[in-house]
Amino acid sequence: MEAIQAKDYQVVFGGNGYTNLNAILKEKKYSILFILVDSNTHEHCLAPFLQNVVTQTTIEIIEVDPGEEFKNLETCEGVWNVLSELNADRKSALINLGGGVVTDLGGFVACCFKRGIDFINIPTTLLAMVDASVGGKTGVDLGPLKNQIGIISNPELVLVDTHFLGTLSIEELRSGYAEMLKHGLISSETYWQTVKEADYSDFESLGGLIRQSIAIKNEVVLEDPFEKNRRKSLNYGHTLGHAIESYFMESDQKQRLLHGEAIAIGMILANYLSTQLCDLEEVVCNELSSAIMSFYQVVQFDDKDIEQIITLLKYDKKNSHGKVLFVLLNNIGEVVLNQEVSNELIYKAFEYYKNLNKN
Repeated sequence: MEAIQAKDYQVVFGGNGYTNLNAILKEKKYSILFILVDSNTHEHCLAPFLQNVVTQTTIEIIEVDPGEEFKNLETCEGVWNVLSELNADRKSALINLGGGVVTDLGGFVACCFKRGIDFINIPTTLLAMVDASVGGKTGVDLGPLKNQIGIISNPELVLVDTHFLGTLSIEELRSGYAEMLKHGLISSETYWQTVKEADYSDFESLGGLIRQSIAIKNEVVLEDPFEKNRRKSLNYGHTLGHAIESYFMESDQKQRLLHGEAIAIGMILANYLSTQLCDLEEVVCNELSSAIMSFYQVVQFDDKDIEQIITLLKYDKKNSHGKVLFVLLNNIGEVVLNQEVSNELIYKAFEYYKNLNKN
């Protein structure tokens, strides 16, 4: 599969991707290679990955705990301490082998250690392949607040090997698929129709769609690398989606939601808001929302939940001058940025979600 040229690096695929990886390792002559894994990727992905790596450089493995709750500065400090103890220098490199938590956190760790060492992302989840590992965003959460601390810095390479998807549960595949659905909504009718009809559980057939999804994101990032304008479109469904994810992560009474599960709800809410504040037709909204809903389980919200979720909106990174700003749609592929939304409309959006699930 043909590589995608991002800014200052490439996204490469499969067997040819390992050829690119080994060429970089040979050229750079790193002093030490550190591979960051969590306990899951250590068990399921590390051995097959190492079988494809050809290098004379010393390799050290660093393991962190899996899960969003460990994507924080405390985990970073632990990794930085290990790097120091193992004599990492500025000619070292960090390979992040894992899902979005590992690639986000690992990229941030690399950017800060000794004012920056090289890093390479090897995403092992669908979410990381189509979203987290591409685009240069690194960072960690601040308590339950998503990605509050971070840096935009590009890796040396992103290698996508879809064989790693065979290690995932159906829930994790479905979570990543939400970002592919989003790419369809913000880009084109053609890709939307293709992705909503595909079988996300058949990961062996997803390769072409994954490449298209990465290409969509890459085009946006190349135009607006620091999220001043068009890159905000990639946050469709994320304003409320991130707040929902944070609320469910923090609450003792709620079952945690995977990222894609929360973003799917956020997209349905954004669809409704788009009918009220933009030109999205109601019939189109219902078609889009029903298609998204067909992939995900229904989640119940009461007024107290919604009140707490709205409170969390003030931490959204797109906010400016004290205003909560949403990404909405006029139609598929026609994004409208920087839209203010009243709390009253947000309550109505949740009512729309609730009624949609009754049909």
